[in-house]
Amino acid sequence: MPAQAKTRSKTSLHYGLLPDLIGYQLRMAQIALFRDFAQGPGAEDVTPGLFGVLVIIEANPDMKQSDLARATHLDRSTVVTVIDNLERRGLVERRVALHDRRSNAIRLTEAGSTLLKKLKRQVTAHEKRLMQNFSAEERETFIRLLQKVFPECR
Repeated sequence: MPAQAKTRSKTSLHYGLLPDLIGYQLRMAQIALFRDFAQGPGAEDVTPGLFGVLVIIEANPDMKQSDLARATHLDRSTVVTVIDNLERRGLVERRVALHDRRSNAIRLTEAGSTLLKKLKRQVTAHEKRLMQNFSAEERETFIRLLQKVFPECR
Protein backbone atom coordinates (compact mmCIF):
# COMPACT_ATOMS: atom_id res chain seq x y z
CA MET A 1 0.00 0.00 0.00
CA PRO A 2 1.54 3.39 -0.97
CA ALA A 3 2.41 5.81 1.82
CA GLN A 4 -0.09 8.33 0.46
CA ALA A 5 -2.97 5.94 1.08
CA LYS A 6 -1.80 5.23 4.63
CA THR A 7 -1.05 8.82 5.65
CA ARG A 8 -4.15 10.51 7.03
CA SER A 9 -4.65 12.94 9.86
CA LYS A 10 -7.42 12.71 12.43
CA THR A 11 -9.60 14.77 10.06
CA SER A 12 -9.11 12.23 7.24
CA LEU A 13 -7.05 14.69 5.26
CA HIS A 14 -5.31 13.10 2.29
CA TYR A 15 -1.78 14.20 1.39
CA GLY A 16 -1.73 12.73 -2.10
CA LEU A 17 1.75 11.95 -3.33
CA LEU A 18 3.47 14.25 -0.80
CA PRO A 19 4.50 11.55 1.71
CA ASP A 20 6.38 9.74 -1.09
CA LEU A 21 8.38 12.84 -2.06
CA ILE A 22 11.87 13.35 -0.66
CA GLY A 23 11.47 17.13 -0.68
CA TYR A 24 8.29 16.89 1.37
CA GLN A 25 9.93 14.58 3.92
CA LEU A 26 12.98 16.87 4.13
CA ARG A 27 10.70 19.85 4.72
CA MET A 28 8.80 18.01 7.47
CA ALA A 29 12.13 17.09 9.07
CA GLN A 30 13.25 20.73 8.82
CA ILE A 31 10.07 21.90 10.53
CA ALA A 32 10.65 19.41 13.37
CA LEU A 33 14.27 20.53 13.62
CA PHE A 34 13.41 24.24 13.75
CA ARG A 35 10.65 23.71 16.33
CA ASP A 36 12.96 21.79 18.64
CA PHE A 37 15.85 24.21 18.02
CA ALA A 38 13.61 27.10 19.10
CA GLN A 39 13.22 25.50 22.52
CA GLY A 40 16.99 25.40 23.22
CA PRO A 41 19.48 27.45 21.23
CA GLY A 42 16.66 29.50 19.73
CA ALA A 43 15.97 30.95 23.16
CA GLU A 44 19.27 32.80 22.70
CA ASP A 45 17.84 34.51 19.60
CA VAL A 46 19.90 32.25 17.34
CA THR A 47 18.60 30.34 14.32
CA PRO A 48 20.17 27.13 12.99
CA GLY A 49 21.70 29.19 10.16
CA LEU A 50 23.18 31.72 12.56
CA PHE A 51 24.59 28.92 14.68
CA GLY A 52 26.29 27.57 11.55
CA VAL A 53 27.78 30.99 10.79
CA LEU A 54 29.21 31.24 14.31
CA VAL A 55 30.70 27.74 14.10
CA ILE A 56 32.36 28.51 10.76
CA ILE A 57 33.78 31.80 12.07
CA GLU A 58 35.14 30.07 15.17
CA ALA A 59 36.74 27.34 13.07
CA ASN A 60 38.30 29.92 10.71
CA PRO A 61 39.36 32.98 12.73
CA ASP A 62 40.07 36.03 10.61
CA MET A 63 38.33 34.60 7.56
CA LYS A 64 37.24 37.08 4.93
CA GLN A 65 33.56 37.91 4.55
CA SER A 66 33.65 36.63 0.98
CA ASP A 67 34.93 33.25 2.23
CA LEU A 68 32.11 33.15 4.77
CA ALA A 69 29.61 33.85 1.99
CA ARG A 70 30.94 30.89 -0.01
CA ALA A 71 31.03 28.59 3.03
CA THR A 72 27.43 29.39 4.02
CA HIS A 73 26.09 29.46 0.44
CA LEU A 74 24.76 32.99 1.00
CA ASP A 75 25.23 35.98 -1.25
CA ARG A 76 27.68 38.65 -0.12
CA SER A 77 25.05 41.25 0.75
CA THR A 78 23.23 38.77 3.00
CA VAL A 79 26.49 37.91 4.76
CA VAL A 80 27.19 41.62 5.32
CA THR A 81 23.78 41.96 7.00
CA VAL A 82 24.41 38.86 9.14
CA ILE A 83 27.83 40.16 10.21
CA ASP A 84 26.37 43.61 10.94
CA ASN A 85 23.79 42.00 13.24
CA LEU A 86 26.37 39.81 14.97
CA GLU A 87 28.67 42.79 15.40
CA ARG A 88 25.84 44.86 16.94
CA ARG A 89 25.27 42.03 19.40
CA GLY A 90 28.97 42.06 20.28
CA LEU A 91 29.50 38.49 19.07
CA VAL A 92 31.94 39.13 16.22
CA GLU A 93 34.38 41.81 15.22
CA ARG A 94 35.70 42.90 11.87
CA ARG A 95 39.33 43.63 11.26
CA VAL A 96 41.26 44.56 8.17
CA ALA A 97 42.34 41.30 6.50
CA LEU A 98 46.02 40.57 6.99
CA HIS A 99 46.96 40.02 3.34
CA ASP A 100 44.21 42.08 1.70
CA ARG A 101 43.57 45.50 3.19
CA ARG A 102 40.48 45.91 0.97
CA SER A 103 38.75 43.03 2.79
CA ASN A 104 37.43 42.53 6.27
CA ALA A 105 38.42 39.58 8.40
CA ILE A 106 35.93 38.29 10.96
CA ARG A 107 36.47 36.65 14.31
CA LEU A 108 34.42 35.86 17.37
CA THR A 109 34.65 38.21 20.33
CA GLU A 110 34.98 36.84 23.84
CA ALA A 111 31.20 37.19 24.22
CA GLY A 112 30.74 35.33 20.92
CA SER A 113 33.00 32.50 22.06
CA THR A 114 31.16 32.25 25.38
CA LEU A 115 27.76 32.16 23.69
CA LEU A 116 28.92 29.61 21.11
CA LYS A 117 30.22 27.31 23.83
CA LYS A 118 26.75 27.38 25.45
CA LEU A 119 25.04 26.93 22.08
CA LYS A 120 27.16 23.90 21.24
CA ARG A 121 25.99 22.15 24.42
CA GLN A 122 22.38 23.01 23.58
CA VAL A 123 22.75 21.89 19.96
CA THR A 124 24.27 18.59 21.10
CA ALA A 125 21.20 17.99 23.30
CA HIS A 126 18.95 19.10 20.41
CA GLU A 127 20.61 16.61 18.04
CA LYS A 128 20.21 13.81 20.59
CA ARG A 129 16.48 14.54 20.83
CA LEU A 130 16.06 14.59 17.05
CA MET A 131 18.00 11.39 16.52
CA GLN A 132 16.76 9.47 19.55
CA ASN A 133 15.02 6.86 17.38
CA PHE A 134 18.17 6.22 15.31
CA SER A 135 21.01 3.87 16.16
CA ALA A 136 24.52 5.28 15.81
CA GLU A 137 24.88 3.39 12.53
CA GLU A 138 21.55 4.72 11.21
CA ARG A 139 22.57 8.27 12.13
CA GLU A 140 25.85 7.95 10.22
CA THR A 141 24.04 6.46 7.22
CA PHE A 142 21.39 9.20 7.33
CA ILE A 143 24.04 11.95 7.34
CA ARG A 144 25.98 10.25 4.55
CA LEU A 145 22.84 9.96 2.42
CA LEU A 146 21.84 13.59 3.02
CA GLN A 147 25.32 14.70 1.99
CA LYS A 148 24.74 13.07 -1.39
CA VAL A 149 21.88 15.51 -2.01
CA PHE A 150 24.21 18.52 -1.76
CA PRO A 151 27.82 17.25 -1.91
CA GLU A 152 29.27 20.78 -1.86
CA CYS A 153 28.23 21.07 1.81
CA ARG A 154 30.71 18.61 3.18
